[in-house]
Amino acid sequence: MNTSFLLRRILPAALVLVLVVGGFLWTTRAKPISVVLKSVDRGNVESTVVNTRAGTVEACQRTKLSTIMGGRIEFLGVKEGDKVKKGQLLMKLWNDDQKAQQTLAEAQRAVSAQRVKEVCTTAASSRREAERQTSLKNKGFVSDAREDAAKSEADVRSAACETARADVTQASARVGVTKVEQGRMTLYAPFDGIVAKIVGELGEYSTPSPPGVPTPPAIDLIDDTCLYINAPMDEIDAPKIKAGLPVRVSLDALPKQPLQGKVRRVAPYVLAVEKQARTVDVEVDFDMPASGGLLVGYSADVEIVLATRANVLRVPTAALIEGGRVMVLNAESGKLEERKVKIGTANWEFTEIVEGLAEGERIVVSLEREGVKVGARATAATANEKSK
Repeated sequence: MNTSFLLRRILPAALVLVLVVGGFLWTTRAKPISVVLKSVDRGNVESTVVNTRAGTVEACQRTKLSTIMGGRIEFLGVKEGDKVKKGQLLMKLWNDDQKAQQTLAEAQRAVSAQRVKEVCTTAASSRREAERQTSLKNKGFVSDAREDAAKSEADVRSAACETARADVTQASARVGVTKVEQGRMTLYAPFDGIVAKIVGELGEYSTPSPPGVPTPPAIDLIDDTCLYINAPMDEIDAPKIKAGLPVRVSLDALPKQPLQGKVRRVAPYVLAVEKQARTVDVEVDFDMPASGGLLVGYSADVEIVLATRANVLRVPTAALIEGGRVMVLNAESGKLEERKVKIGTANWEFTEIVEGLAEGERIVVSLEREGVKVGARATAATANEKSK
């Protein structure tokens, strides 16, 4: 069998085999994966911290009032939701016995005052008589004994006058005591505000809260004209937070009304609650309250702006891989490559790029898609593919 015969028989078979293998490899090779790309651009990047648990809208002034003594509610001048003025009588307990004591004390004071007039008038008369006896003694008309007796009588009467005046002072003090005791049975508004809660009805017995026993207050009064937010921040972030830093506030009850504020105060201690992360309370003042009005007790989230970098290269924070790396698509090879970058200021949305990328370069932001890895062939996703 000659060589030309072998070539005529083997060459066609080999060609068919090559075509079959090539076709198989072409049909079974991995298809390029579709990735979402984002161009590196310039913009502002803020360094921020947020609260670990929901904050709460608080009133600058809030007091939970209870009478010092217990008793039956005789007068209840307000109802829940009423606006009151400073010094307004809110509630009074039955105290007719104390009123009777005050009437008795005032009567005793009146008697003491009359006694002063009587005794002090006699004392003045005795003093004039002693002076007359002294004049007569100097003229030799009366003895020394008569003069001494008149002076002694005047001194006794003067002392009785002073005692009577002291009785009046004592009686006045007794009247003051009865008024103080009545004050233990009344509640007055310590400031302008709104009545948030009342515990008790007219005719019911109101009991004050003894030390260490959490008895509900009779009246909960709040000043709704001055509100702030108290928010717990992670202890790790606390050293970065200073009074005066700008704050963005979002309220669950008013989701379409973001508010601006400033840090008023950072608590000087760490709050340790069992089974919860250690936190530091931060108080935030509103720059301008919501036009629709806020309610004490609303839950709120705060984002404190620690620093702002303007017009810097930035990428979406979600595009960063642990260790300061990003995934880029090589336009020539069509394959994914990893790039080491140096980052600067960052928040949950954007991260500043100091080194490693240039403006306009496109990076992969769909890292969660299956098949996204170094060396994988990829193509830019279409508009429809981005939404999937």
